Amino acid sequence: MSAKLIQGYEVVIGFETHAQLQTNSKIFSRASTAFGAAPNTQACAVDLALPGALPVMNREAVHCAIKLGLALGSHIAPRSIFARKNYFYPDLPKGYQISQFEIPVVQGGEVAFFVPSTSSGQAALEKKVVRLVRAHLEEDAGKSLHEDYHGMSGIDLNRAGTPLLEIVTEPDMRSSAEAVAYAKELHKIVTWIGICDGNMQEGSFRCDANVSVRKPGDKLGTRREIKNLNSFKFMQQAIDFEIRWQIEQIEDGHAIQQATVLFDPDTGETRAMRSKEDSADYRYFPDPDLPPLCISEQWIEETRGQMPELPRKMAERFVADYGLPEYDATTLTQSPAMAAYFEQAAQTSGQPKLASNWVMGEISKRLNAEDIGIDAAKVSAAQLAQLIGRIQDGTISNAAARQVFEALWSGEGAEVDAVIAAKGLKQMNDSGALEKIIDEVIAANPANVEQFKAGKDKAFNALVGQVMKASQGKANPAQVNELLRARLAG
Repeated sequence: MSAKLIQGYEVVIGFETHAQLQTNSKIFSRASTAFGAAPNTQACAVDLALPGALPVMNREAVHCAIKLGLALGSHIAPRSIFARKNYFYPDLPKGYQISQFEIPVVQGGEVAFFVPSTSSGQAALEKKVVRLVRAHLEEDAGKSLHEDYHGMSGIDLNRAGTPLLEIVTEPDMRSSAEAVAYAKELHKIVTWIGICDGNMQEGSFRCDANVSVRKPGDKLGTRREIKNLNSFKFMQQAIDFEIRWQIEQIEDGHAIQQATVLFDPDTGETRAMRSKEDSADYRYFPDPDLPPLCISEQWIEETRGQMPELPRKMAERFVADYGLPEYDATTLTQSPAMAAYFEQAAQTSGQPKLASNWVMGEISKRLNAEDIGIDAAKVSAAQLAQLIGRIQDGTISNAAARQVFEALWSGEGAEVDAVIAAKGLKQMNDSGALEKIIDEVIAANPANVEQFKAGKDKAFNALVGQVMKASQGKANPAQVNELLRARLAG
């Protein structure tokens, strides 16, 4: 499918994502990586770049890189090189950052995801694949603090040396929606395999979007890099604004200058921070203090054996094993906890589609309203399975089920059957009693009966409503429909 044009322009987006690795210590030192410590209390001689301090590679950071490579179908280099990336910034005490340049540890790979599409005139999911260039290990810089310093800045080096994987894509995305969907999928993958906690507000998962526009068939336009997008909402807003801004500039006859830009959530605008450097400006050269990073095939295979079932594979299994639509399967594999909750409810109830509907509907609605994860759900998977079972065997109606769910969630009750009994929600399945109610409703509503016989279906629905009202909502709707039609036909 061809990309949707905006004012005749094609949008081209690539991503650079910094995923902070979940290690106890920094990439080249033993200093702690715990978040929230007082400034400069977790910076050692290596992080401070004191004379004579030498870096030592953190094995767990390499293990995280291997796991990412396996998850993304990448080539894991048996030998990769650390380089010095030279630039001056106050929060970079060494005057360079230890990174990787010519030979990164993770090479190639891809991220597949789905985005909504209406190309056929109907809402559907369209599969997209974004190719990865590389993912390389590097150390984070410190942090400049600008508040409460009376016109000056403070430097906190707690973050200096924190291990990162920088994940770089090809410019394969063609809209802000695709960009956000990619970022969400990558976020899901790195948290799923346990290499990053994904906390965007704390800076654990930082996204930079490279955005350019061009006329279809032209060479790539000049890109501008939007730095440090710390929420998916802001990501979409920033990219959309940048696209409009670039198109307006070109239409007004201005050339786009390569630059690093920031997004201001208060104004919804991007603004240039500095001109954008190219790789030559950083004067990369191999770090003389670090030997090549060598990864054995045995280590890779051992790690492969420890990997969890990946979300895309699990979604495919949900489609194959439970007969779920692809949309349901994709939604239910947003986290291992949600997937496990669904599977337990589906297997226990024997009704996977009903379980999916409840998890994606009522459960998700409550979780979002209370801003909690599924681990904190107030209705367990076992309770949901029992509730679904009572709908399926005709004990309660769908409407009554929502009342039971509300009681379970609020803590009013803990057992499904006990709540049904206490609230008198059990459906009336006694055909004799139901036939009596139907006869009374028919007798009391001759006009609706005549309208139904004249071919007006609304009249039938009105009669059903009267029967349900007379039964205090306890009649089985399917049974009501069947018996009422039989009576009216007679």
